[in-house]
Amino acid sequence: MTNSISKTEILEGLRQLGLRRGSVVLVHSSLSRFGRVVDGADTVIDALLESVGPRGTVMVPTLTGSPELSPSNPPVFDPVNTACWTGVIPETFRKRPGAIRSLHPTHSVAAIGFEADSLTCEHRFSITPCDDLSPYGKLARHPKGYVLLLGVGHECSTLFHHIEESAGVDYHIQTDFTAAQIVSGDHAIVRHYLLHQYGTPRNFAVMEQIFIERGIQRTATIGSASVRLIDAPQMVATTLRCLRSSRRFLCRP
Repeated sequence: MTNSISKTEILEGLRQLGLRRGSVVLVHSSLSRFGRVVDGADTVIDALLESVGPRGTVMVPTLTGSPELSPSNPPVFDPVNTACWTGVIPETFRKRPGAIRSLHPTHSVAAIGFEADSLTCEHRFSITPCDDLSPYGKLARHPKGYVLLLGVGHECSTLFHHIEESAGVDYHIQTDFTAAQIVSGDHAIVRHYLLHQYGTPRNFAVMEQIFIERGIQRTATIGSASVRLIDAPQMVATTLRCLRSSRRFLCRP
């Protein structure tokens, strides 16, 4: 019979990894990589919220963008009814009572916790998906900000797109504005955004050894999942230095 992993085991693993109460953490995840989890995604979410405590905040990416979106095919985003494609944990998380989903048509996050509102409230005004007003930009400046990768690698880490925007790389953003609709009940608000430009293969994993060597990343195993905890402000500063020395440092050859 396959062993099951419990909330207690996940909590202990997160504490050993260094996730502390009061932290603000952006979580990318794969539920299946844990093996069998008792009560599934809700157990992982409960463990995350308990780890950061009442003064902490958990965010998950609830992304809805796709390569097909453009000025001629604009997104329509309903924060209540538009499902995300980032996995069962984020999709379960965003439906929880108390979860706040940021109002961005392609790169929304859902947040629960003490700073959930302040982290998400300005995302609707972001011109680009991951700018300084976005939850990603705010995480990058937060003294207790972390990225947590549960069973996934750096290729899933959206904070890298904030770094790319900060560095002003030429491959990340579409050149023309798109009139996206954000739906609220029976009404829709139209806002103009510069959307993500798909098509340039990334190699975000190139940063992993650098993060480890500089003490920015800690790695452990919970259940069957390899997990990584990365200090967000240091991640941003370190990667920015690499990008400014080579504009395509994060791209595959």
